[in-house]
Amino acid sequence: MSITAETTERPAVTLTIAGSEATGGAGAQADLKTFQQLGAFGITALTCIVAFDPKDNWNHRFTPVEPQVIADQLEAIQTAYELDTVKLGMMGSPATIDTVATALKTQQWKNIVLDPVLICKGQEPGHALDTDEALKATMLPLATFITPNHFESLSLSGMETIESEADLVEAAKRIHANSGAAVLVKGGVRLDGEDAIDVYYDGESLEVLRAPKIGDVAVSGAGCSLAAAITAELAKGAAPLEAARTAKDFVTAGIRARIPSNAPFDALWQGGAVRG
Repeated sequence: MSITAETTERPAVTLTIAGSEATGGAGAQADLKTFQQLGAFGITALTCIVAFDPKDNWNHRFTPVEPQVIADQLEAIQTAYELDTVKLGMMGSPATIDTVATALKTQQWKNIVLDPVLICKGQEPGHALDTDEALKATMLPLATFITPNHFESLSLSGMETIESEADLVEAAKRIHANSGAAVLVKGGVRLDGEDAIDVYYDGESLEVLRAPKIGDVAVSGAGCSLAAAITAELAKGAAPLEAARTAKDFVTAGIRARIPSNAPFDALWQGGAVRG
């Protein structure tokens, strides 16, 4: 049977507002590949361009997109499509955060998935700290689902350490209390034990998601792809907890099928997941 407009189901339309990551392992590239694999029509508005520097220990080279250019992208996207689901990734500056928040507030959203990319590790006052504070003040109240990693969970929960499953549970509860959003706190490979564990909490349901660890080093794109998978599933109508379960399975398969590179990190392969 030939595939026609009449015989093809219309996909959910899903937006990511994120940065470009030149190696293709993370950022908007990972988001779009995840959306495609999970059957959603992916759109992106770029906030910045990140290119690791192989001559400087693979440190970040960061180029922001001008706020007006970001606003123009979002104006075109929001006019062209009826959207109710968006993923927020790397912002990079207070000006970008303000621009994105202004655009988001022009319409109603069913799902705003925040991957809270925090950049200040405590030793970079000024721009990095200002950006993180703007993200917390402006984006956190808009989010309906938040996916912090270990460092981000410390910052958002106010906890001094997260070293156990019980700590992850406490972090998830605190972040939910502060935001009102569903939370999936990612333990990943940072906690001791055979399993990579993440904790979901939405004020009512609490669930620990487990999968055997695959290596002991983080894989590029795992966090981006997890949040993007949640976004795609929510756009398709899944409940938040079910979206988190699907995303966990998707990322675990992608880590198992990871792509080796000459960089000091491998990249998650979104095509590693087998869908029935």
